[in-house]
Amino acid sequence: MKTLLIIDSHYGPASQYLAEWMLKTSADKLQLHFVEKPDDAELIIAVGAVRDEFGVFENKKLFTGSLESALNDPDVFLKQALSEAKMYQASEKTPDLSHQTKRIVAITACPTGVAHTFMAAEAIESEAHKRNFWVKVETRGSVGAANTLTAEDIEAADLVIVAADIEVNLDKFQGKRLYRTSTSSALKKTAQEFDHALATSEIYHSPSQHAKPSHSRTDQGQGIYGHLLTGVSYMLPMVVAGGLCIALSFIFGIKAFETPGTLAAALMQIGGASAFALMVPVLAGFIAFSIADRPGLTPGLIGGMLAVSTGAGFLGGIIAGFLAGYVSKIISTKLYLPSSMNALKPILIIPLISSLIVGLIMIYLIGEPVAQIMAALTSWLEAIETANAVLLGAILGGMMCSDMGGPVNKAAYSFGVALLSSSVYAPMAAIMSAGMVPPLAMGLATFLARHKFETSEREAGKAALVLGLCFVSEGAIPFAARDPMRVLPCCIAGGALTGALSMMFGAKLMAPHGGLFVLMIPGAIHPAILYLVAILAGTVLTGILYAILKSPNAPLVPES
Repeated sequence: MKTLLIIDSHYGPASQYLAEWMLKTSADKLQLHFVEKPDDAELIIAVGAVRDEFGVFENKKLFTGSLESALNDPDVFLKQALSEAKMYQASEKTPDLSHQTKRIVAITACPTGVAHTFMAAEAIESEAHKRNFWVKVETRGSVGAANTLTAEDIEAADLVIVAADIEVNLDKFQGKRLYRTSTSSALKKTAQEFDHALATSEIYHSPSQHAKPSHSRTDQGQGIYGHLLTGVSYMLPMVVAGGLCIALSFIFGIKAFETPGTLAAALMQIGGASAFALMVPVLAGFIAFSIADRPGLTPGLIGGMLAVSTGAGFLGGIIAGFLAGYVSKIISTKLYLPSSMNALKPILIIPLISSLIVGLIMIYLIGEPVAQIMAALTSWLEAIETANAVLLGAILGGMMCSDMGGPVNKAAYSFGVALLSSSVYAPMAAIMSAGMVPPLAMGLATFLARHKFETSEREAGKAALVLGLCFVSEGAIPFAARDPMRVLPCCIAGGALTGALSMMFGAKLMAPHGGLFVLMIPGAIHPAILYLVAILAGTVLTGILYAILKSPNAPLVPES
């Protein structure tokens, strides 16, 4: 029987994935065939509180069960679904849009604003066109918003999809049906996310409107990790610009910047004394901004500056950002004033009180202990022995290749970027070199074993080579989505080798993005030749392994 599986988004991605995998494993025994689109399904199995707001369940058999039942005994759960499913009857209050052209608007945004932002937008547009939906996607990239949604677009929309790994302002979607997910899910499981959006989207009520908060994913945002990535995304351009300015100063000699009045000294002042000095305050300020919106920005920036002045570094900046954000949010939502004084709240009361609280805590409680931790961490990283350096590089390299821009990849990348503020450059070199391996290796594999790849895959391999040179790990996603059990282990092995070799060679990287094109800046990567050797070694290992392991014309793995 053709079956559509929909799992309530409230459970989170880990529970969703586990339930989906267990149920699909059991489905083979019962001759259930899972499909991606509601129109193809004879039976719909809903796990959790799934509602039909768009008429996709109409004239279908429906069974609703709990996540606990599905996980405890998937075989019994599916047998119960087959025996107890009933024909769905739409509520009179449910709008029947099943025979109308739906209008979808979306926003995509990732921390770096480069790859996932635009690839997720393309995936959403492609899936919408397959379903004959009208669609418009606003991208929040590194150069700002593009294809911006107008008030008329939003007003006419039936559904809003927000695929974002960072916090975005959703006030303009007040009163619209909204579904929130990650760029990674929108890219890798597009059809399934569309089904979830159609079935579980909820009316969005902006917190700034003092509406009753919803318990859906639309209002939960991305949690603590999302707030951290928001800060990193705003900090990243400053890190890149500052690092390249420092590298440019080295063209005139490693010590040339020490001579006052020279161009090298000016470049070092721009990059080191200015851009790098602002890294931690910007990180803290926009973590707080993500949590509390504009009221959090001032105490966040102040807390970040205090983290720098006390020597607490990026760890202190992260603490200051979260502290400022939640303090500002509490004051903003819990402090009630007479209407005559409300105008003073955002410009005087919240900035003053929150800045005092954050500042005093940073100076008297947090600054000194965290500074000691940072000093110990920096000393350990600078004096790390070869064996430990190789191990650290292998771990960071493997993490970069484990999920192609997902949470593990971003955690490793954020760690490397943060260390740049302490003038520790070796981990960042290992991280960027390893991140280039998956797409480069997939491109290599399509050349080494051409007969095993379809024409479309060979074309994707050429694109992956270019993306790999630019340090866009996501270029390997099409291959990982088709054949994850072979691609991911091969990539992790190659990434670990590259990261380990980079650390063993003592490679240092001044700028955390740009791929091999950073080599055009003398001094940005050192030693450049050995750095290239590390990348080549990991690429060859992964490319050859996958060329050997891949079965000819392997069937596609369903997205859902």
